[in-house]
Amino acid sequence: MLSLPSNVKVYLAPGTTDMRKQFDALEALTRTVLSQDPLSGHVFAFCGRRRDRVRLLFWDGTGFWLFSKRLARGTFAWPDPPADGARSVELRGDELAAILSGIDLERSTWKKWWRAPERSRSFEKGPEPVSSATH
Repeated sequence: MLSLPSNVKVYLAPGTTDMRKQFDALEALTRTVLSQDPLSGHVFAFCGRRRDRVRLLFWDGTGFWLFSKRLARGTFAWPDPPADGARSVELRGDELAAILSGIDLERSTWKKWWRAPERSRSFEKGPEPVSSATH
């Protein structure tokens, strides 16, 4: 099971990628094809032509991690390149986990759940002083 922190974004390369590519070539694809910074700490996902192999590239601050998965049978439900010409598809970590678990996101529906808004940095300042005029 793949578990990513909520602040980590996943950038999926739609279509196919040559799975012979290793660290340096996937880093270059991240920069040129996805137009993203591979040193950002986000995850970059690539799928092979037969759609039975996936590679994930991740920078942890000290070096690159390259995760690979090859299915024994079947294929991943990997999206085709978008018609609008977008270079990548941005996903949440749970959506990537769903794809890697065999779920086709285009055929499934997500229930609308409430999600907490992004935290602002105002909580780091401490509580607001209470005015004596209001009491």
